[in-house]
Amino acid sequence: MSSPSSTRTASPPHRRPRPRARLPAGAAAHRPPQPLTASGFLAPFAVLFLSLMVAPICYAIYQSFFTVHRAGLFGGAQSTEFAGLSNYADAFRDHDFIASIVRVVLLGCVQVPVMLGLALLLALLLDSRSARLRKTYRLTFFLPYALPGAIAAVMWSFLLVKDLSPFTGPLSHLGIHTDFLSPSWVPVSIGNMITWGWTGYNMLIIYSALQTIPAEVMEAAALDGCTGWRLAWAVKIPLVRPALVLTTVFSIIGTAQMYTEPAVLVGARIPGVDPKFTPIMNTTLGMDVGGQNLAAAESVVLALITLVLSFGFLKYNQRKGAMA
Repeated sequence: MSSPSSTRTASPPHRRPRPRARLPAGAAAHRPPQPLTASGFLAPFAVLFLSLMVAPICYAIYQSFFTVHRAGLFGGAQSTEFAGLSNYADAFRDHDFIASIVRVVLLGCVQVPVMLGLALLLALLLDSRSARLRKTYRLTFFLPYALPGAIAAVMWSFLLVKDLSPFTGPLSHLGIHTDFLSPSWVPVSIGNMITWGWTGYNMLIIYSALQTIPAEVMEAAALDGCTGWRLAWAVKIPLVRPALVLTTVFSIIGTAQMYTEPAVLVGARIPGVDPKFTPIMNTTLGMDVGGQNLAAAESVVLALITLVLSFGFLKYNQRKGAMA
């Protein structure tokens, strides 16, 4: 007969618990952000975006479907009625509005390529190996953008007026007698103001894209004998194509919103500037005479044209890039 002690099972050996790995100092403070925290940071932007961007757009669309009828010439009772698409039909029958759109489109077709071409040229010159004083030139090219548009327009209005301009004297000695603020030259002068003010801004975007080109690509191109302008045309420009597309889209939107330069010239009583030179100026004058519903419809039409041009340009470049 076995003893009780012999029938007991052997107890497993005692295992010491593994020591927990200590977190480095400050690791607890770098926990991933909680969704509630991220929403709190995004809330101010969302409130401002909804109140200052989405709400005015929705209100303009709402106003474009109504019309206001007033009784009498000096005010009195007024009633608001649903007008359907009649305001949009009136917008397309407004010859001044259509003429302003055509005028801005033609100006943009010439001014935007010239401006972006100059911006690309300046960016390539700054990115070249032989460039000196890059920070100084970069700041110099960017300074016109830092100057407010209204001040720049006032400055250029004095530089271009016939009796004060420093350009008319040298040109007259060459047999060229012209007035830069005459009706035929006003689009050229306004395009010059916009190009002067925005070339440096676009140059910085393209120059930043040039700085992201890998050094290995440049070294491989140099080993293949690709230098100078050949390097810029065959290597650099194709690699900064997204930046060129971005600046073109920004320029299309900015051209559609043109207002400051011609408005300053109108305020300076320049006789060659039409008070309805741009679509925004046309709609502003329409609101001043009580046509806010028609102005809302014209604003929606202008926004749709800008959207179609910008989106169409993006899709064209995407399709062209996929085919390449």
